[in-house]
Amino acid sequence: MTEGAVQEDFAPLAEPYRRELLAHCYRMSGSVHDAEDLVQEVYLKAWRAYEKFEGRSSLRTWLYRIATTTCLTALESKGKRPLPTGLGAPSSDPAGELVEQGEVPWLEPIPDALLGTAASDPAVVATSRESIRLALIAALQFLPPKQRAVLILREVLAWPAAEVAELLGISTAAVNSALQRARAQIDQAAPAEDAVVEPVAPDQRELLDKYMAAFETYDMAALKELFTQDAVWEMPPFVGWYQGPDAIRTLIENNCPANGPGDMKLIPTVSNGQPAFAMYMRDPDGGYSAFQLQVVSLGPSGIGHVTVFFDVSLFGKFGLPETLPVGS
Repeated sequence: MTEGAVQEDFAPLAEPYRRELLAHCYRMSGSVHDAEDLVQEVYLKAWRAYEKFEGRSSLRTWLYRIATTTCLTALESKGKRPLPTGLGAPSSDPAGELVEQGEVPWLEPIPDALLGTAASDPAVVATSRESIRLALIAALQFLPPKQRAVLILREVLAWPAAEVAELLGISTAAVNSALQRARAQIDQAAPAEDAVVEPVAPDQRELLDKYMAAFETYDMAALKELFTQDAVWEMPPFVGWYQGPDAIRTLIENNCPANGPGDMKLIPTVSNGQPAFAMYMRDPDGGYSAFQLQVVSLGPSGIGHVTVFFDVSLFGKFGLPETLPVGS
């Protein structure tokens, strides 16, 4: 069989793994834009090398090997992607001036629709969601890249330690040591699983409906009541973060360009296995323009964390329009 014929076989065999490889590259990079570029590079490398693939491992494992080394090479020249809460500063004054740092490569959300899942087992779907939660991705960014790879390969993909060691060129003992250190840091940075509530119960769905309605009717008093007492609001590229219902209300009232009911329109979506909302702001002509994307974390007693992204290029990733017509 010729080289061209062998490579023609590659696409139909490899394409089913594209979405899970995108998730892998996203966990490593913290950026949906970077992850898409990395996956393109992975497939190009794999296509070129496919004639040498001997089948000693599964095609899936082989692709993950290429993806991991590609991500590690890319991360050599890039810093971590933080959220404002990860910068080490205390919570900010909600009445103070907003400080923007556009040059920081901030963490990005990823739409669930890009990742998909072919799993029918609810437990598998739940595990997949947990492994892309925004808090976990943010925590992963503070691990050195190789330690990050160890944690993902061992904990998310369930690779044997010996296989991870072979891929990374380190000993099995070094893999186990790196995993232990990574787990300790993640446990400190990411919320406990019992602190995160899936929005499946009727009362949780009602909470999200009230959240959306509070913005659209500009009812800040009602919005304040939906947050837990230690709720956090952050919004890169602004470096501050804000804690508590009163602080969040003050921040929004002081800085949101909306003036009253009807100025904001929210469209529900899903990001990082969590409820999310695309917010549009009313234009002078009565239409609406993309303004921000909010990713919401629900706690047992209310909304516990909202991360707001002002990068409107993300709307396209979520399949959302940049504008809504008059009368929407």
